[in-house]
Amino acid sequence: MGKESFNAFKMAQSQFDSVAGKLGLDEATRDLLRNPDREYHFNIPAKMDDGTVKVFRGFRVQHNDARGPCKGGIRFHPHETVDTVRALAMWMTWKCSVVDIPLGGGKGGVICDPHHLSQREQENICRGWVRQIANNVGPFQDVPAPDVMTSGQHMIWMLDEYERIHGGKFPGFITGKPLGVGGSLGRTEATGFGVVYVMREALKEMGINIKYTRASFQGFGNVSQYAIKLYKELGGKPVCVSCWDQADQKSYSFKKVEGIDPDELLKITDRFGGINKDKAKELGYEILPANAWIEQDVEVLVPAAIENQITAETAPKMHTNVKIIVEGANGPTTPEADEIIKKRNIFVIPDFLANAGGVTCSYFEQVQCNMNFFWPKDEVLSKLDQKMTDAYHKVSALARERKEYMRDAAYMIAIQRVAEACKLRGWV
Repeated sequence: MGKESFNAFKMAQSQFDSVAGKLGLDEATRDLLRNPDREYHFNIPAKMDDGTVKVFRGFRVQHNDARGPCKGGIRFHPHETVDTVRALAMWMTWKCSVVDIPLGGGKGGVICDPHHLSQREQENICRGWVRQIANNVGPFQDVPAPDVMTSGQHMIWMLDEYERIHGGKFPGFITGKPLGVGGSLGRTEATGFGVVYVMREALKEMGINIKYTRASFQGFGNVSQYAIKLYKELGGKPVCVSCWDQADQKSYSFKKVEGIDPDELLKITDRFGGINKDKAKELGYEILPANAWIEQDVEVLVPAAIENQITAETAPKMHTNVKIIVEGANGPTTPEADEIIKKRNIFVIPDFLANAGGVTCSYFEQVQCNMNFFWPKDEVLSKLDQKMTDAYHKVSALARERKEYMRDAAYMIAIQRVAEACKLRGWV
């Protein structure tokens, strides 16, 4: 995200253009879908703990709502850009479509660094974000959720501000809320578990027993933590994870040949998913450079951090034993890297399918809030497994039938559904 040479939105448009040609979409439909429907850019004045006021820059991008209200997270990041938010909003449209839930794509962000903000300062930013956009979001327009460096606490501050402004109770306005105030059981695990549900199905199709696989993960935030947990429960061996070390202000890869224990690592992990390097050494982990995660002798790679990680420079470093890449992050693989992956015949489960468990469970949370009736955890996870498994097999079947790359097959299903909704509404 900090690299000026990389533009996530241009990459998202390039991916769309490629598939739009295969689908034979008309020019009007292409013009409509390759750009956001609406964008909001605004200033957020927030009072700091020392009494001064600092102005932060905020965004909300609504890409397309033909299939239902927009849906997408709000991320706090010091290097946030509107082009990143645009790309993520577009990917959210395809993500909701590919798992066939009645929502469109949106995304929000604030340029800030929560590492250097107190809880009160973060609350002021959350409430300020809602005040600037309150008339353009809501349970029937655009439903936000947590994303990078935001949490359930941030969401409940935003909900509280939204309800103050509109004078009522609207728990379906935002998802990812804490339990007891409209949150859903299973939501915390949903994205990471969803990654492993589709990985499980792909390995079955490939004739590979998950119990005989090893995996390397990038990132140790919510997605990766739960993906590692379920992957290990199913018999797989996670051997490496790469993440940020707050003390050194840089990333490292943490390797243990006999297998990573996620519960052990969680005890030395901060709230942003950063592992303490010195404590990891004491636990027997080998400390490697940040990009070493991609070079490991494993069958499975799971990029679950940020975009632009598997590139033309890093893709050639993948070990010859790698059989499958499951994209837990949004946009981790560039089009140039895709070409290298295709030549090596590595199977890819694309991001907007692999990590759709989060938005699927967010949809379940929204439904439960609107009904004011909440399901037990087993029911939530069972419905999630069913949705993810069904979506995976539809994409896999099309990829085999048309001899398409999995990413292109997923895009073909998702884009066709959105284009059809736009036509039925008479927009194009």
